[in-house]
Order: sequence, then structure tokens, then C-alpha cells
Amino acid sequence: MNALPAPGRAACSHCLRPQATCLCALARPTDHRTEVLVLQHPQEQRQAKNSVALLRLSLAHCEVVVGERFAPEALQSLLHRPGRQTRLLYPDVPAAPAPPAPATPADAPLRLVVIDATWRKSLRMLLEHPALAALPRLPLEAPAPTRYRAIRAARRADQVSTLEATVQALAMLEGPGFDAAPLLDAFGCFVAGVAARQGSRVNLGRAAPSTPAERQ
Repeated sequence: MNALPAPGRAACSHCLRPQATCLCALARPTDHRTEVLVLQHPQEQRQAKNSVALLRLSLAHCEVVVGERFAPEALQSLLHRPGRQTRLLYPDVPAAPAPPAPATPADAPLRLVVIDATWRKSLRMLLEHPALAALPRLPLEAPAPTRYRAIRAARRADQVSTLEATVQALAMLEGPGFDAAPLLDAFGCFVAGVAARQGSRVNLGRAAPSTPAERQ
């Protein structure tokens, strides 16, 4: 299933998806203080089940940049904003140890960087970009159960979708004032819709395609 419309097919001018799978009706305006930058692997952009499109439509301050390799100067300009401290939403892993976390005032304006890719590809992006690996990390504390498993396999029990991970991170950073319940409910509807379309393809005798991203 491809999220990008085929040449000649009608596409929504806002979410850029085919009209048949337009996400605009599911968008839930969600206010937050933290800036969000999503670095999206190009293969994820083409995934119909990818959650970032709904995240971008809903969050008040969310920028999505598609790419696998970034020039050092261009990446630095993306990662940092004047007056904001940057954090990377990523766990401390042996292959890429987290740098020491600096002291951060509770009210410090933040910029949250999120990598949207499979686990293997996200680690590769981290290792190939020293500026990214040098960012202070924000690991999720006991990730909530995911709804995403209905449409996309995960290698680890604690893996969640990019939308769910970002929402949990914003809740950690902003506290009770951040209300993502409407967006998570909309995400549940998105997952149900994708699952229904996948089921229809199987019922018609055409097995759903297995992409490299789905297998990892």
C-alpha cells in the first residue's frame, strides 16, 4: 500500500494522500509548547500505514523533513533553534550511547527531534550523523501499549508508532496540560481503516505486499 498517489490519480491538496485515503477528516488540532521536528526516512513517506501524516496535520508545531542522509550544515540548522534546547527522542543503546544529559530548567523551551524509520534504519541514520548522535536523549518511560500492531509488525514488545511515541514524549515534557486523547482516538480510527483495507485486499485474493519496512 502506497501513501503517495500514482501519477494521474487525484490527491488531496492538504494531506497529499490519494483522495480515497485522505486523512484530513481524522486530524485533531492539538496544542503544545514543544517544537517537533520529524526526520522521516524516504521509505516511510511511501507507507500508507505511516502515522506521521496524521501527526503533522494535528500538531500545532510540527515540521517533517524527508531524507536519509543530510549535509552537516543543513542538519545543524534543522536541529537547533535560537532560544530552544534540543532533545532527541531515542533510547540509550550500546551501538550509540547517549551523551550526558545537561541540566534543563523546567520551563525551558524545547525542540524535540524524532526519527521516523524502522529500528534498523533509524540506528543507521543516527550513526551516520554525528550531530544527531550528540543530541541529549529523551527515552520513553514505559511506553504505553500500542494500537499499531494491528497493521504493522514490531520486532520488540515496547515498539510503538511514531505518532504514539511523539505524543507520549510531549506528555512527559508538558505534563497534564497536554491533552492528546482526541488525537490518539483519531489514530485508532486510522489504524482500523488501514486494517480494513488490508483485509479487503486479502479477501479479494491479493496478498498484502510485504515491504522491507514491514519485515523489520
